Amino acid sequence: MKSGVMKILRGNTKKALLATVSGVSSTSKGMMEYFDQEVPAIDLITTKSFQVVPTDGNPEPIIAEPECGSFGNSVGLRNVGMDEALKELEDIHVSKYLAVSLAAKCPEDFITLVKAFQHKADLLELNFSCPHAAAGFGASIGSDAKTAADYVRTIRNAVPDLETPLFVKLTPNVDDIGSIAKAVVEAGADGISAINTVTPEVYIDPTTKKPILQNGLGGKGGKSGRWVHKEAVEKIKEIRDAIGPEIPIIGMGGVSTGRQAFELMQAGANIVGVGSALGTVNQKRWPDYLMAIKTEAQALLDGKTIEEKSPQFPRTDKAMAYQAYKIVKRETYGSDIVILTTDRALACEAGQFAFVWVPGVGEKPFSVATTDPLSFVIKKRGAVTDAIFSLKEGDDLMVRGLYGAPCEIKHTKKALLIAGGTGVAVLPMLARRLKDLGQEVAMLVGTSVSVEGPALLEKELSPYGSFTCVADDGRPGRVLGLLDGQKFDGDTAIYLIGPEIFMAIACKKLINQGAHEDLIELSMERMTRCGVGLCGECVCGHRLACQWGTFMDYPYLKEHAPELLRL
Repeated sequence: MKSGVMKILRGNTKKALLATVSGVSSTSKGMMEYFDQEVPAIDLITTKSFQVVPTDGNPEPIIAEPECGSFGNSVGLRNVGMDEALKELEDIHVSKYLAVSLAAKCPEDFITLVKAFQHKADLLELNFSCPHAAAGFGASIGSDAKTAADYVRTIRNAVPDLETPLFVKLTPNVDDIGSIAKAVVEAGADGISAINTVTPEVYIDPTTKKPILQNGLGGKGGKSGRWVHKEAVEKIKEIRDAIGPEIPIIGMGGVSTGRQAFELMQAGANIVGVGSALGTVNQKRWPDYLMAIKTEAQALLDGKTIEEKSPQFPRTDKAMAYQAYKIVKRETYGSDIVILTTDRALACEAGQFAFVWVPGVGEKPFSVATTDPLSFVIKKRGAVTDAIFSLKEGDDLMVRGLYGAPCEIKHTKKALLIAGGTGVAVLPMLARRLKDLGQEVAMLVGTSVSVEGPALLEKELSPYGSFTCVADDGRPGRVLGLLDGQKFDGDTAIYLIGPEIFMAIACKKLINQGAHEDLIELSMERMTRCGVGLCGECVCGHRLACQWGTFMDYPYLKEHAPELLRL
């Protein structure tokens, strides 16, 4: 724990300070270290809200984008629980201030969390605001001044020697947020965070006429992003008027430009959180984008004129809209694999992916098998894939995307593609691109299907180069035995696709046999839940696969995410 966070926040009205917000992007060890090491504009890093016990939160879809840059969300306080979170924070090394967010449904659990995390954080944020968590959490506490104050008072009495500043995050969905802020401050809160998402509502997909968000609240989700900024400014002003000038406020809500950050500070915020706006800008540009926000806000605070560049960063179209594709062909292989071919194209490259959504059931991300026409290879894994598996020819397949970025091609004479599991779906696009560049392509494929599958794959892939398929026959990864005895040199680039353990074993074999580390690319198909950079769950090291693409080179993973290589 570092000292001094209250000193820089209390009474600050002259210096533009920026923070990440709970539950958005800085949700994992890798992403917290990313904001610390690679994003100079950020001063305070905020974790997701941790609970005593783990929770899976709500199933996907957890985010909708009814308007460009305006979101509906229903994450449901997904977190790993106190014990795992403490282990994660033990391994995190950040030089910036760290705010740990905590969520509970009774004072006793908050007390447990405060005692556990007080020495891991520079400030603790009590989540009295989440509108789409289970009963008893979040807004059910923060919507009533007496209840919220009683919680704070009870925590303070139970931890009288608490040295870590205690902030309360408030919901805007109340008639008088100022009176609630005043009550929790009088009960012992050191500061206020506001606002969380605005009044939950149902977001209807215009094509299917069905609710998008998948939860036990009938599809309701809180509003965040551009459409809540005006209300955020109003609520921050109400809070400041109620609690006076000395108590620090972490202000957030719809900030996407330097001018909007300035407006929140003018209303009373001492530091400004930027959250949903990150879902409108590619992660590769976040450092420049956030620095533009900070620089412009500072200039406005100083009364200077400056060219405002931050509004140029966000995209101008919706990235989460669904499109209906008609299924024209359905082929099954074995009992658990289906190939769905649709009626039209979707331009795509290896390294990119799309989400498939079944209204009322959920959605998952999938690599594209072919682009013209669009097709997917789906393996049964759970409720969503079971529902996709049951679709028939003539049904609509609801798709959103693309996400990610094309694989970076190595300019070598030869290319070796090694794939296992449903990773074979990526091969046709990649093999075709490599052949078009004049490279000599060889493909080694492992499959669990021993009858029709190999014949289908050979027909699809043999036009692009030599093709060898090995059925697992009860030994997953059996195809990697074909690497034994081979020697590799600087003329061969290698692309690995499949389960992480499969690729990790392959890497060790290849490097032991002379393959150059900087010529190995791995397709890290992490399970993103949003596709636009908000959930932070597809992180590999410091990079989000939904932003950088699924293919990552071996040297990068070795340095920044060795655990993914089993090193």
